[in-house]
Parts: sequence; structure tokens; C-alpha cells
Amino acid sequence: MRRSARSSARWTGRSAMAVAVAAPLVALPAAPSQAAPAARAAAGPAGVAAKSAYLFDSGTRKTRWSRAATTKRPIASITKVMTALVVLRAGKLDRTITVKQKYIDYAVRQGGSMANLRAGDRLTVRQLLNGLMLPSGCDVAYALADVYGPGWKGFVTKMNKTAAQLGMKHTKYANFDGLPWPTATSTYSTAYDQTRLAYYALKRADFRAVVARRAYKLAKSTTHGAYSWTNTNRLLGSYTGAAGVKTGTTDAAGYSLMFTARRGTRTLVGIVLNSSTTDETARFTDAARILDWGFGAKSAGVLRVPPVPAGANVD
Repeated sequence: MRRSARSSARWTGRSAMAVAVAAPLVALPAAPSQAAPAARAAAGPAGVAAKSAYLFDSGTRKTRWSRAATTKRPIASITKVMTALVVLRAGKLDRTITVKQKYIDYAVRQGGSMANLRAGDRLTVRQLLNGLMLPSGCDVAYALADVYGPGWKGFVTKMNKTAAQLGMKHTKYANFDGLPWPTATSTYSTAYDQTRLAYYALKRADFRAVVARRAYKLAKSTTHGAYSWTNTNRLLGSYTGAAGVKTGTTDAAGYSLMFTARRGTRTLVGIVLNSSTTDETARFTDAARILDWGFGAKSAGVLRVPPVPAGANVD
């Protein structure tokens, strides 16, 4: 957001087209008990600092490990995963959106991370989704919400309806980007709910393509200026098999990360919420430790998190 237990339960994912609108789009295992036995906790990954965490195996559809998975917490810019999903499900990705000054003014006023859109530029929704998810553009989030709502309030209603359809019972979206308004905790969710969301969103090839990109560039054209966006998720390129998905941080949320990685035929999906309030690299090392444990990596060690690229946002 800022700028430059082990379980035998199974997830039985079903196509959204085959499920009634009023019913959950994805059937998932029951949330793990908060009072998990100490032995179960001891069997999980060591050295994880996150206050809440979750790890899920997409292939076996089993929960591998969790911590405080049903505790409600602010999720910061991880909110933008739902923003992207609502847009992708609505379609019309080649429609053109004209950037309004109010989108830019909003992000500046709120102190949010920006894709540095320019008023008057016309970009396609497909292009803007990269500005939403890579540099975590709050200006882009407003633009998409305004058009797809229509109006941001209508869009937030759609976000919450989608959450309900997905069975995310302990999630509330108060805005479209996770910034701390009206209050620092108005938008909240749980590690369990957000992993459900990740599992569903990652079924979409268009979503996977965006969140896996380390960078995205647009050359200057007759309709817009040049743009260069770098992904805030530095697990990409530093952790073998990492393929997304989204960072997030506010003072209340701490440094957090929704993540996924694939090795061989196995794909793991998870999240860490509030790995630290002072060390922005902690979420990446937390995720690496959880993934190493999940993959049974024999050479597991402390991840060397690369420095923030020049000019890139820290979110």
C-alpha cells in the first residue's frame, strides 16, 4: 500500500458456471480450529512470524498448515485481488478507459501506492489490470471501480457479493483498494477466506498471467504515454517456482503477502498476514519457509530477498 493444521479436509472446487448464484462458487474445507493441538503446530514450518497464515495444496485439495486462520485482520492491498477478480468476471477487457484527474487526486490524497496514471490517457482494461496488480496502483483501482460499478460504491457492493458467493463468511470490503478508510480496519478478512479467494482466482489463466509478471511496459502511443510497472512481489524471481500473487501493507495490516508456487506437479497456495510492522522483507521469508516446508525442500534455508528495484513501489 505504501509507495517508492494440517487437515484431511478437502477442497472440491466446482465451476462457477455450474453453481447457482446464491450458492458458494467453491466448496472448501471447514475452517481449522483455533485451538489446534501443540503437536500439530510443532509439525508445521519453523520460524514463521506472521500473526495469521494458511497453506493449501491445490492438487490434493488439502489444507496443509494454518495459524489463526479465522482471525479477522485488515488485508491492505491484498484487497485488489478481489478488485481484479470482479473485473475479470465482468469481462470486456479490451474496452478503453479514460483516466480522470480524480483517480490520481484520490491516490495522492490517501497516500496510496500508484501506477502514476496520467489524466487524459486512454488505456484498455487489460492494460490497467497490470497497473493494478504489479505496482499496486490505487489510482488504477479507483478507475476500474468507477467504470465497472458503475461508481465505486456499486463496485464495492459487487466485491462483497462475490465474497459471499465464494463462501468468504468473515470478509468485508469497505473500499476497492484496501487503503485504511473509513477506518484502518473497515476492510477485513481472514487467512482462511483469502486463501479461498486465491484458490478460485488462480483457476483463471488471465489472472495467473498478470500476477506472475515481474514487470510490464507500455510504449508511448497516440492514446497514452509510456508506462513501466514493476511487481511489488519480490518472491517472483527469488523463490523457485513462485508464480504470484499479491503484496499488501498498511500500519494496521502489517507487511502481508498472498502467494503461490509450483514445483513439478505440485502447486501450493497460501497467505501470511502481518509478518512484521517494521521489516517489509519478513513476509517473503515467511512465505519461503512455509513453501519450503510444504514442498519438503531438503535444501530449505533463509530466502535472500532481492532489494527493491529502482523506482519500484513497496506495498
